[in-house]
Amino acid sequence: MALKTRFTELVGVEHPIVQGGMQWVGRAELVAAVANAGGLGFITALTQPTPEKLREEIARCRTLTDKPFGVNLTILPAITPPPYAEYRQAIIDSGIKIVETAGNKPAEHVEEFKKHGVIVIHKCTSVRHGLSAERMGVDAISIDGFECAGHPGEDDVPGLILIPAAADKIKIPMIASGGFGDARGLVAALALGAEGINMGTRFMATKESPIHEAIKQQIVANDERATDLIFRTMHNTSRVARNAVSQQVVALERQGAKFEDVRELVAGTRGRSVYEVGDNDAGIWSAGQIQGLIHDVPSCEELIHRIVREAEELIHGRLARFAPTKQAVQA
Repeated sequence: MALKTRFTELVGVEHPIVQGGMQWVGRAELVAAVANAGGLGFITALTQPTPEKLREEIARCRTLTDKPFGVNLTILPAITPPPYAEYRQAIIDSGIKIVETAGNKPAEHVEEFKKHGVIVIHKCTSVRHGLSAERMGVDAISIDGFECAGHPGEDDVPGLILIPAAADKIKIPMIASGGFGDARGLVAALALGAEGINMGTRFMATKESPIHEAIKQQIVANDERATDLIFRTMHNTSRVARNAVSQQVVALERQGAKFEDVRELVAGTRGRSVYEVGDNDAGIWSAGQIQGLIHDVPSCEELIHRIVREAEELIHGRLARFAPTKQAVQA
């Protein structure tokens, strides 16, 4: 069984379920498992230390699946930015036909990808940014509600409002992101006007996810309150798993700390070590409020097929009971 939408038709996958880019997590083994299960997975470009290593990771993924998959390229301001143009060229040279862009001012990258026939999905956190991306020529939007892990923007609009508000104005296909992890979320997203869902935290807690088992179990143990919003005072909000380090950062911000005062606490190398050694308190790591609905660590195939099966049961079962019968309509 499959739920066909404009998005599944656009990217050529069986199910409207996406595993978006996640730093240190979006590697070949996870992406291929999602693809083989009928979803769309994204390798995270900047997880790879060089453009050449990205080429190798794309090639490795192709040895694990013959299904469509993509690459995420996130453009963020930095004192010494990565060689984005070189990563972009590695993606194009490798024959990737689906890219997820995120971050600031992607126009240059979108234009170059489109020249090479690449389908571009841009992640947004507001309706205005989604409309801007649509005008820029992207093929689809991934809209992030306030519940999401990572950067939810500064408007604090949850998905229940943001998704239909965006659907009212955006004409290209849109997938919903932030707070999704089960069939109920998928059905709700479709009802709100989306063409599928993007899941990050939920895919972290799968068998193929390349992070330490202890962190997967931490996600299962955490509830929906187990996140912190850091960098609020710096207008660069990030939702992360609540731990000793995030609590320290929040406390320092309340005291007026600047980024330089917390730089060592939030260093990416420390966050990477969380996933490698399984120490929840080793650094900052991203997780969304969906943690409260994650209760197991299935394979990607088990997870995706369960979501689709239960979504169809919801649509044709529980929700169908609320539809008037032909006799009632005629009466």
